[in-house]
Amino acid sequence: MTHDTITFLSDYGHADEFVGVVHSVLHSLAPDVRVIDLTHEIAPYDVRGAGLLLARSAPYLSPGVVLAVVDPGVGTERRAVAIEVGGGASVLVGPDNGLFAPAVAMVGGAERAVELTNPRLRLDAMGTTFDGRDVFAPAAAHLANGVLLDDLGPRIDTASLLPGTLPVSHADGDELVAEVLWVDRFGNAQLNVDIDDIAHLGAVGLGDRVGIRVGQNRRTTALVASFDAIGTGDFGLIIDSSGLLAIVAARTSAADALGLGPGTEVVVSGVGRPDGVTTSVEFGRRAGNGDHL
Repeated sequence: MTHDTITFLSDYGHADEFVGVVHSVLHSLAPDVRVIDLTHEIAPYDVRGAGLLLARSAPYLSPGVVLAVVDPGVGTERRAVAIEVGGGASVLVGPDNGLFAPAVAMVGGAERAVELTNPRLRLDAMGTTFDGRDVFAPAAAHLANGVLLDDLGPRIDTASLLPGTLPVSHADGDELVAEVLWVDRFGNAQLNVDIDDIAHLGAVGLGDRVGIRVGQNRRTTALVASFDAIGTGDFGLIIDSSGLLAIVAARTSAADALGLGPGTEVVVSGVGRPDGVTTSVEFGRRAGNGDHL
């Protein structure tokens, strides 16, 4: 099977030549394939953040090859892998360090996987520090051109692929202990919580009040449908584009104001409905094609 798209993400940034060199390798080996840059601004070495980003994006990515390089273990014995999902519709290429685990789980699991060991399908390397150029980009290009997965190297047990480490929120009495997964460039802080997780707190509709505590900082917020439903200087909880709760503020950074970052613990508690009429609207995840990628 050939693929007409390679989706590329990394922690390379744009200050150095790394992204451009990988693009050139891809173009030289697969000149007719379109390369989509998902992002190259993942924080250096942030495997967990990259995995979450890929999982958020997975339902919307064009089928094809996904080239993902966030690889703090480059040059070690960590495996270089290609993972087939979706009946061969997509193949994920990169390091076996947990990066792919959240996205693979979202699309129904890995069907086949190989270790990238075939020397004929690599570039000659003068060192061991740039596998994005020397190992992963050639593998992605060859797969796009129709090279068989098994030609890249030996099969490996999909159960042996390194799992990801994602935190799970948990109830503690009448509170929910959550964690910030991600802060976007607008300062919205996504939690590892969906609307069902806080239903037992009595908050399931627009306008319901919810308490949040970050360290000793306690705030009362409301479930809102839009950023502009939040008063100036106030905070809100909104269902974000991934179907998870996010702490937000109107046209300013909630993360900066509350000192939130990935990994910050946030305790959520029920407060109740405000006086007056509340529009009770059941939130839900967007129906999706979670098997895209």
